[in-house]
Amino acid sequence: MSDHPLHGRVGLVTGASSGIGRAIALALAAEGVALALVGRDKARLVDIAQEARVAGAPTVMPLLVDLADEVRVRAAAATVAQMVDKLDLLVHSAGAYERGAVAVASVEALDRQYQANLRGPYLLTQLLLPRLRARGGDIIFVNSTQGTAASPDVGAYAATQHGVRALADSLRAEVNCDRVRVLTVYLGRTATPRQERIFASEGRAYEPDRLMQPEDVAAMVAAALRLPRRADFFFLDTPTTEKTY
Repeated sequence: MSDHPLHGRVGLVTGASSGIGRAIALALAAEGVALALVGRDKARLVDIAQEARVAGAPTVMPLLVDLADEVRVRAAAATVAQMVDKLDLLVHSAGAYERGAVAVASVEALDRQYQANLRGPYLLTQLLLPRLRARGGDIIFVNSTQGTAASPDVGAYAATQHGVRALADSLRAEVNCDRVRVLTVYLGRTATPRQERIFASEGRAYEPDRLMQPEDVAAMVAAALRLPRRADFFFLDTPTTEKTY
């Protein structure tokens, strides 16, 4: 018997080619989870697939998908259905971010973030839910503290994160009776490529060592998956409690 309680499970992780999604993928791989990895960057997706195999994932399926593209999302779900006979974990860790005050930010920017951050995860969840129900699986939404209280100049992004929160909360109430657990992680500022760009846009020095690390988030996600199924959401913030974007 494996020393890893998640060994033998099958999971799908979005946003796996960078940042938090990549760290979560590697943490699950080290637990012996077989993985389908979704990302938009082909070269980075190939790299993380190889790293996941080395880390301990028994099988890895890289899927080049933009969550804003419905055709590709549906195709990815169909591929997963054809290639694996079970699905235990679905981790939503992808998304788009654009800054802009409500007075000047374009509606097109709102649409882009809505498609990637809310509509895509909604559709993917809907398509994979029968398999997760059959296994009594786990669905994890990596959200932001912007999903609980919005800051200036990120209204469109925060609106999508509030939407993700509503989606997760409603889904949780719908599927808990089927033994499906829905976890939501509300993150503070984390040292990712996105966060580096945010600091630059704010004209601030980027000091990643002072921020929460993607590996910290991944460790907490893996730990949460080992908890009794009554545990279904948590916050993970930086010591300064600055909101993430």
